[in-house]
Amino acid sequence: MRFDTRLVHVGQEATPGTGDVVPPLHLSSTYERDVQDPLRWFYARGENPTREGLERCLAALEDVRFASVFSSGQAAGATALAVLARKRVIVSDDVYGGTHALMATVAARGVEVRYEDLADPEVVARVFADDAEGTLVWVETPTNPLLKVVDLTEVSRLAHRAGAVVLVDNTLAGPVLQQPLRFGADVTLYSTTKSIAGHLDVLGGALVHDREELHEAFAANRTAVGNVPGPFDCFLVHRGLKTLSLRTRCQVASTELLVAALCESPAVTEVRYPGLPEHPGHEVAARQMTGFGSLVSFRYRGDVDKLLGRLQLFANAVSLGGVRSLAQCPAATTHRPVPPEVRARLGITDDLVRMSVGIEDPQDLLDDLGQALHAP
Repeated sequence: MRFDTRLVHVGQEATPGTGDVVPPLHLSSTYERDVQDPLRWFYARGENPTREGLERCLAALEDVRFASVFSSGQAAGATALAVLARKRVIVSDDVYGGTHALMATVAARGVEVRYEDLADPEVVARVFADDAEGTLVWVETPTNPLLKVVDLTEVSRLAHRAGAVVLVDNTLAGPVLQQPLRFGADVTLYSTTKSIAGHLDVLGGALVHDREELHEAFAANRTAVGNVPGPFDCFLVHRGLKTLSLRTRCQVASTELLVAALCESPAVTEVRYPGLPEHPGHEVAARQMTGFGSLVSFRYRGDVDKLLGRLQLFANAVSLGGVRSLAQCPAATTHRPVPPEVRARLGITDDLVRMSVGIEDPQDLLDDLGQALHAP
């Protein structure tokens, strides 16, 4: 099956006996042992049919064997760190604000955490010049919120040569536009809350990979800690997943129109979008992505709070990838916990706005953005 067919069919097989084309929702927390042949189900913290259907679909999207889903993207990240962060973690310097919080937890237990500009080839060559056994490399590409692009093939090649494991947080791009495992990464992480579920109404996370020993370790950690998603949450994520390709293509097309308008606006001093030919990572993005995404960041000349207040169709809210368009100032929201000196060094300043483009009519979005940017 090709990608779009997998979205609809894998993990959604018709139910024997009744023929449900949408599998029933399995809400039970426990399973009667005497009626099982063979004995397969024990307790829902460890096993649940609804959850496992979603996992099969997510694994199939990257054409691998394993996926584990969690109660949130943060829970997925915490599990990956618990299993893989042994001696040190090398992290993309520009990452989601919640990732900074996760890294603080592993640093507190003695794991070395180093933030590096993995979008810079010279930095990548230097970072992996020495032995990196016991190192986890945590990559975002495009990064959040500055949309820098990391060469996954080169980072994976050099990291593996040095003995490191590579995890890619692919939440911003999503599996329609980018599949990190094809470029050498060991694990793909998703906040399924975002584009995968797509409707801004459920939390979830996932780790996708093709290594049996990792699958067992992730599952054991999840069962012990209990950071499992409920079956109804899994149902919502899987339902949203079916339209992922349609939504993504619509969102990318609208984003490209908005990027063009931002580039022409005298109220905007900088536009960051990998689809722009002048973007430093444009060529790499074109090679490893099938589209440039539905996020754009830009710098506004005026009062950002007033700009966000004038927008009518873009909600002033965090998150991304959903059907509703959103706009926010990362310095005041998602990245507020990051130390001010770090934000300043990276360029996450008070004039930076990040927009996540939804599935509304693109002309309505253009009209709304135009009136907000150019209000007297």
